[in-house]
Amino acid sequence: MIDRETVDRIYAAANIVDIVGEYVTLKRKGVNYQACCPFHNEKTPSFVVSPSKGVYKCFGCGKGGNAVTFLMEHENITYPEALKMVAKRYGIEVKEKEMSEEEVRRNDDRESMFALNGWAAEYFANYLHRETEGQSVGLAYFRQKRGMTDATIKKFGLGFCPAKGDRMSKDALAAGYKKEFLVSTGLSLARESDGSLYDRFRDRVIFPVHNISGRIVAFGGRTLRTDKQVAKYQNSPESEIYSKKRELYGLYFAKKAIQQQDFAIMVEGYTDVISMHQAGVENVVSSSGTSLTTEQIRLLNRFTKNITVIYDGDSAGIHASLRGIDMILKEGMNVRVVLLPEPEDPDSFARSHTAAEVQEYIRANEQDFLEFKAKLLLKDAQGDPIRKASLIADMVQSVSQIPDPIQRSVYIKECARIMDIDEQILISEVARKRMTTSGDRETDEFLRRQTTLRQREAPQQPEVEFVKQVEAGSSFEALEREIVKYLLKYGHCSFDFKEGRTMVACNVAEVIFAELSDDNIEFRNPVYAKIMNVYREQWTQLGTGTEVPAHVFLNHIDPEVCNMSVDILTADDNYVLSELWQRKEIHVDSDAEMLAVGVPKAVTLYKSKVIEALIKELQAKLADELSDDEQKDIMQRLAAYNQAKKTIANKIGRPIL
Repeated sequence: MIDRETVDRIYAAANIVDIVGEYVTLKRKGVNYQACCPFHNEKTPSFVVSPSKGVYKCFGCGKGGNAVTFLMEHENITYPEALKMVAKRYGIEVKEKEMSEEEVRRNDDRESMFALNGWAAEYFANYLHRETEGQSVGLAYFRQKRGMTDATIKKFGLGFCPAKGDRMSKDALAAGYKKEFLVSTGLSLARESDGSLYDRFRDRVIFPVHNISGRIVAFGGRTLRTDKQVAKYQNSPESEIYSKKRELYGLYFAKKAIQQQDFAIMVEGYTDVISMHQAGVENVVSSSGTSLTTEQIRLLNRFTKNITVIYDGDSAGIHASLRGIDMILKEGMNVRVVLLPEPEDPDSFARSHTAAEVQEYIRANEQDFLEFKAKLLLKDAQGDPIRKASLIADMVQSVSQIPDPIQRSVYIKECARIMDIDEQILISEVARKRMTTSGDRETDEFLRRQTTLRQREAPQQPEVEFVKQVEAGSSFEALEREIVKYLLKYGHCSFDFKEGRTMVACNVAEVIFAELSDDNIEFRNPVYAKIMNVYREQWTQLGTGTEVPAHVFLNHIDPEVCNMSVDILTADDNYVLSELWQRKEIHVDSDAEMLAVGVPKAVTLYKSKVIEALIKELQAKLADELSDDEQKDIMQRLAAYNQAKKTIANKIGRPIL
């Protein structure tokens, strides 16, 4: 356990904009920052970070929390692990109580795998630099064959695995790492004959694969042999900490440059990325030889909407790679393509040119995906009408992937010009394609746009959205949330309550606690109950009418309390008062008037709900075999509850407690 004092220091130091900004591209909007949510796929930003409150909230999927809970959610780690990540970032020493044996046993296997990968990366790097074999084979390859500097080799953590088949595995076991984790990470393989271990990456140069936060999740190993029977690359298998479809090689090193330049360059392999970085072009990533996946595209989408794909000058796989362009378009991103001069690839081109020359070549030669694809396919279809018809169908397939109707319309017009075909034919073909593949209908979009246009042109009627309040029949969950909302947002506020002919000033927190305490009512939802107890403790210490600071809940040691508090405090349930209403001098309830209705109503409905539950419980008992005295007692209690229920029912329509 981390002591409370250290937790408080971590929360005090944590800058949520810096931490969240490591994972998504934040853009300032007023006093807050906005981005597309990293937890669900969206085209329009609904993810908001408030630096003043120290919280984030997605109004699309509903996730919210502080800097620590963001790391928990994003990195899939525990609360203590997230605290340590933040502490490490700000140089805070973490003091922990001694863990129990049970806590040690329950230590996450994922952390053991991360630890082993960290050790292995250091082992491979040390072997490369300090062992004769590593220097003469691996280091010579990186320096002489690939032209890499020592600084670049160190930056990417490159290494070498011994040629002796089981040396790394034996050294790992000797260092105290368990066989099960050597196998589960894929660093070692087990022989079927006797279960002994041997090294997956033996006699290969090593490329560690970092996740977005810099932790090593996998390795790639390249053989330097010319034997065609030996696979050129060996990669770590899927594991608890590694999914190849969710990782992009080099993103950890490239994300800041991608954000700054607002576009990412996509290449094919490890050395392409490394050489481009060494040349000074750092906004470069690779899918590491695997086919581009939707998850990888969405990962990039957190940092930029713009991707430039670089193809080798003599690449035979360009046609096959075009599928990746369609996938990028489908995610609402912009794609440009650069074709290098033959026989160059990004690795060789970067090594023979300066950063300025590489960047200038990209600027001068990048083409819009439509232009690139048309030129490429028209070359094959020259003079063949059947092939040209097939090409048009291929172009329609790509354009139909674009989700934005305006952008899609622009591309249809451009495609009609390039292909010398009637625009209306392309419009109908794209509509048909979208209808069959995604259920989307161009006609529906057209009608929606026309309806919106008519609504904009019609005379505007004044509208106001009032506070959403609970009604009779609401669930325990809804009623408890409503009461907690009044506490967190308005607990320190007062309102005038009419008792007979007299107006009595009431405090929100005082009314809620008095009403619930008098009847010994405890909330059913444990998180709401905890928030109530925390508020009551603070309220008792600070005194009636004093505002309980929001950070007490937003930075609470219990992540569930924190997340629920963020959700409630950032919920857009307040009324909106337009300037139109003000100009027309139409009365809208003030906070005090709203509270005078809402607070008593929420508490009264909740007490009614509790009574209903008690009545059902007693009615169920009547079905059991009971003595006359027990039956009489239950009937008397039922009568009392029903009378109370009737009294409450008479009050629900007006603000009387």
